[in-house]
Amino acid sequence: MKNSIWITLIIFFLFSCKGHNQSKSIKKNLEATESKIPTTSASKLGIDSLLLNNITTKIEEQVYPNIHSILIAKNGELFYEHYFNGQDQIWGRHIGTVQFSDSTLHDIRSITKSIVSACIGIAIEKGYIKNVNQKISDFFPEMDSIFSEDKENWTIQNFLTMSTGLIWNEDVPYDNPKNNETQMSSSEDPIKYVLSQPLETKPGIKFNYNGGATQILADIIVRSSKTPLYKFVEKHLFNPLGISTFEWTKFSAWKGSDTYAAASGLRLTSRDLLKFGLLYRNNGKWNGKQIIPSEWITESFSEKIEFPSRVADGNDAYGYQFWMWPDSILNNNFKMIAAIGNGGQNIYWDLKNDIIVVTTAGNYNKWDLKNDAYALLRNEIYPLILN
Repeated sequence: MKNSIWITLIIFFLFSCKGHNQSKSIKKNLEATESKIPTTSASKLGIDSLLLNNITTKIEEQVYPNIHSILIAKNGELFYEHYFNGQDQIWGRHIGTVQFSDSTLHDIRSITKSIVSACIGIAIEKGYIKNVNQKISDFFPEMDSIFSEDKENWTIQNFLTMSTGLIWNEDVPYDNPKNNETQMSSSEDPIKYVLSQPLETKPGIKFNYNGGATQILADIIVRSSKTPLYKFVEKHLFNPLGISTFEWTKFSAWKGSDTYAAASGLRLTSRDLLKFGLLYRNNGKWNGKQIIPSEWITESFSEKIEFPSRVADGNDAYGYQFWMWPDSILNNNFKMIAAIGNGGQNIYWDLKNDIIVVTTAGNYNKWDLKNDAYALLRNEIYPLILN
C-alpha cells in the first residue's frame, strides 16, 4: 500500500513539474534555406478588412478566450495573421502571460503526432520501412515474448490509425495517474510499457486514442533509420521547410532518458505550423521539391477508421494521425481535416474551399470550453470567407 501511494506521488510530481527540471528540451538553431510563406491581401480575396478587424477585437475582448495566434490562408496564400497576449504553459508548467509573435515557440501538443506520421511516410519512401503493412514485431526483436497471439499481427497501419486493440485510457485528465500516457511518460521504459499493455480487441477493429501508438511509430523511425528522432525530423522535414528553431521535450530526463515525447512534446512557431499545413495542401511539395510522397498525403487524409462523433450526429474518422469529419456552413458542405493538440493547437484543412486555419491557445484540458478555436472558425472565419 505504501509503495502504491509513493508511486502515485512520483507521477503527480513529474507531471506538475514538466518543462522545468523534470524534462529536457532540444533547441536547434539551424542554417536553413529561407522559405517564405506565400501571402496575399484580404482585399484581393474580396474580404472586408473591417470585418477581419472584428475578429481580432473579439479575441482581444476574450469572447474566444486565451487565443494566442490565428493564421488564415486561402488558395495557398496567407492573408490574416495575428498574435495576442495570453497565459501559457510548457508541457504542464505554467509560465505566466506571454506576448506572442511570429517568432514565439509554442507547445503544439498532439500536432506532434501528425508530424511523426509525416516522417513515417518519409521513412517508407527512403526504404527504411517496407510499407504500412510491415509488422511491428520486425523492429523489436529483443521483445519477442511480447508479440504473442494477436499482437503478432500488429502492423504499422494499426498504430497510425490508433486501432491497436490495446486497453488504453486517455479520457481521464493527464494529471491523473490512471491516464495511460501519464504512466507511459513516467515509465522506466516507455516502449516496453506500451507494447506490454493487454489487448481489448483484435488489431484494426476499433479506434482508441493512444499516444503510446505514436511513441512506437517514433521509435520505429529511430531504429530503422539508425538516427535520433529529432535529427531525422530536422533533416528530412524541418530543414526543407525552412524551420530553423524548435524544441522537443524528453521523457523523465531526471532518470537519464533519451526518449523524446513523440505524442506531444514539440514546440514550434505558428508560422512553421502553417508551413506544415501548406506542405500537405500542396501534396507534399515545398518550393518545387517533393518532401513527402503525394501518395502519403492522400492516404493520410483518407478515412481509415470511423467512430461515433462526440460533438455531432454520425461518425468522425481518423486517417494516419489526422482527424476528419463532415461539416456544413452556410449550406456549404465539406470535409474538415485537422491536426489537433490539447489546449487549442490546431491546423484545419478544408481542401474543397482551399482554406487552412492555424490556431494556438492556452486552454489546456478545458474540454468543455464553448467558444473554442473551432467555434471561432465556424462563427467568425467561415461566414467572412464564404460570403
